[in-house]
Amino acid sequence: MSAAPSGGPGAVPRALVTGSSSGIGAAVATRLLAEGWQVHGLDIAEATIVHERFTAHRVDLTHAVASEAVVSALLAAGAPQAWVHAAGVLRTAPLGQLRERADDNTLMWRLHVEGATRLADAVLPAMARAGQGRAVFIASRIWPGMPGRSQYAATKAALVSLARSWAAEVVGDGVTVNVVSPAATDTPMLGDPGRATSAPRLPPIGRLIQPGEVAALVAFLLGPGAAAITGQDIAVCGGASLPT
Repeated sequence: MSAAPSGGPGAVPRALVTGSSSGIGAAVATRLLAEGWQVHGLDIAEATIVHERFTAHRVDLTHAVASEAVVSALLAAGAPQAWVHAAGVLRTAPLGQLRERADDNTLMWRLHVEGATRLADAVLPAMARAGQGRAVFIASRIWPGMPGRSQYAATKAALVSLARSWAAEVVGDGVTVNVVSPAATDTPMLGDPGRATSAPRLPPIGRLIQPGEVAALVAFLLGPGAAAITGQDIAVCGGASLPT
């Protein structure tokens, strides 16, 4: 089982997974359950996972009061051994339409950056006090920039910067913080009407990345073999990052 250090002999490790109702978040939650974790899923959508060790929490992570209340209740039972922030949305707009999509831009910032910050401000210090913990943030291979996706890329770039900064703050406390940045992945996000102006680019391997492939890397980063890996952004790109 690729579990981080648990609370004691025989204890079941606990993980918080945001965006657990679909896509990469659901794949991560399913993978961790298969490996023996207790998983708390945080998502605005209804849960899609039924498992004796899975607890769903319906919450809007862009809503400060609601998300802080859920996280506070979860931390009352002790710091989790892992936190995976997979919740995300993709909205696209080219230059000339950015002001028209201001609400979409605000939504991405509130979820990818403010939401992550709000949870990090509670979860990472709790892990540090416990002397152990692993956090993984799901960004995107396009965070350095891509035409038509400037606002999305900007929020994911901010997430990478935040993760590296937080990693430096807790590196001496037994806590690791890493980022996984997938290329185009086969999730419901690909069919979201909000990305109508920007079609996905198929990676050079000739197919979309599968959510389970991303989940496999996340599970490794939560496991004992990744204890010395922190502050890193790792791409699951299917060759999309290779020079052409």
